[in-house]
Amino acid sequence: MSTVMISGASSGIGEALAKEFATGGNDLILVARSADKLERLAQQLESENQVQVWVEPADLARRGAAKKLAAAVRDRELEVDILVNCAGVLEHGRFARIPAKTHQSLIDLNISGLTAMLSYFLPPMIERGRGRVLNVASIAGYQPVPSLATYAATKAYVLSLSESLSEELAGTGVTVTALCPGFTATNMVSTAQEKSRGLKIPDFMIAEVEDVAAQGYKACLKGEVICVPGAVNIAATSVGRAMPKWLLRRIWGAIGRHTLG
Repeated sequence: MSTVMISGASSGIGEALAKEFATGGNDLILVARSADKLERLAQQLESENQVQVWVEPADLARRGAAKKLAAAVRDRELEVDILVNCAGVLEHGRFARIPAKTHQSLIDLNISGLTAMLSYFLPPMIERGRGRVLNVASIAGYQPVPSLATYAATKAYVLSLSESLSEELAGTGVTVTALCPGFTATNMVSTAQEKSRGLKIPDFMIAEVEDVAAQGYKACLKGEVICVPGAVNIAATSVGRAMPKWLLRRIWGAIGRHTLG
């Protein structure tokens, strides 16, 4: 049995991943800003799966949050065997019309928060000679996405960092997996659609959150480096990596401008 820490566990992919790991018989440490949501989820998972679940409310966009979280884990005398970095935010719109503080909030959570979590929880795994990391990136990390410019850039960082670490840690007993979903039926995506009338996503392109979590869970346990759920997303990322950059920009530029109206 492993102890799994999951950030962004209060909803969406993070919550679905918590259910997957709990069903697999793992104890959990749930992290998110909403203590109430985490407590309700913890009670449900303990009741249904006979596992132990601890709740650690934290805003990982704040400097020092990951350090405090690591200290709290030590105080509980727990070891994190599997780290799932799922906390993230998205903002759709024209870059110049999005407030500077909003751009910064995406960077603070999607990049700085994730990096800090790795900085504190990865070294103990290496010392023990075992551990797994699942970083939730996005297919947006494979190409520039006008109208999601900052979000896509942050996910490109997560994807690149994950691939680099997977090679750097080869032979240590620690694996790093990047889960790269496309559009998924989460509150984050539905909120973006409500805020921006131009962001219209065909139903066939929206994956069920449970399917995404199930594939990410299996890929993490297998130690796969990249997991792209869904045939459409696999095709898009494969073509994107093979396509000339200038053509990729033109195609996604047209798509991005269309969503902006």
